[in-house]
Amino acid sequence: MGQQAGRTPATDTIHWLLASNPWTRYRTLVDLCERPADDAEVIGTRQVLHEHPLVQDLIARANRWPEPALKRHNDAAHSLCALTVCADMGIDARVLAEPLQRIADHASPEGPYRSRLQLYKRFTGREGVEWLWMACDAPSLLYLALHYGIAPVTTQRALSHLVNSATENGYRCTATPELGSFHGPGRREDPCPIANLLALKALSLRQTPETASAASACEMLLWHWEHQQERKLYLFGIGTDFRKPKYPLLWYDILHAVEVLSRFPAVHADPRFRQMLDTLLALRDAQGRLTARSMYRAWKGWDFADKRTPSPWLTFVLERILKRLAPSSST
Repeated sequence: MGQQAGRTPATDTIHWLLASNPWTRYRTLVDLCERPADDAEVIGTRQVLHEHPLVQDLIARANRWPEPALKRHNDAAHSLCALTVCADMGIDARVLAEPLQRIADHASPEGPYRSRLQLYKRFTGREGVEWLWMACDAPSLLYLALHYGIAPVTTQRALSHLVNSATENGYRCTATPELGSFHGPGRREDPCPIANLLALKALSLRQTPETASAASACEMLLWHWEHQQERKLYLFGIGTDFRKPKYPLLWYDILHAVEVLSRFPAVHADPRFRQMLDTLLALRDAQGRLTARSMYRAWKGWDFADKRTPSPWLTFVLERILKRLAPSSST
């Protein structure tokens, strides 16, 4: 294991992060420096964060949810992606009141929150736009509901549905009952990597996240890393593209996987998780800074969508992962 894992960030790294953009500065103060919410610098930085032109545009994009209808679940330009970035950066719920209320208003009878999905007859047997859910969008809406503390009754029902949907090999490709036997491009009995990753992210916000459902999803992701040369699952492989850190944490890639898995202390000492982390750490420069190896064009102009320059935000995300490991690290 690399010598810098499981340690307090170096002073020069902290200074660099604090001297960067307001989203990185704010989260560094809160998550790495552990400043309280009523700290004067935290309050001032959060105000600057909300006033930044890029963040103003981000908030406007997030407030469009659920529009447009979701055509593909890895659409980085979609309002759902903007909402999850708002949550990551600590954007105030008050400026997102309308989309959060719309999420609360669209819980399905069986539990999961629904999106406006564009359906195609050749895939689902149905054509048009409908309020439905799939395992690759409902957990993200649950994550937002838990993060922002909305609609506790319907959120608890959605959480119970997620917990009870896990199988012995993690989460499979499932969807709203209206779609019958529909599932994605894989074997029905196989787990779906992105469904497991998004489910884990939501489960990490439970008061007691170390449940059997979380354990099975963690094991599924670690198993896939261990057996990466053998097969793909629902077209998800672990190859060159998987190893390229990128943000937002939207799809199945190494930064997203390590960030979510790091939320579960039970995996911190697992050799497979450590291998994933070491692969990520090896991409830092001599100053310990991380540069994007891939980017979503919809986020051009943000520091994490630049493949030539070290990104304060990506470096912060990695430093926060390492900070989570500190109690269990022997290095």
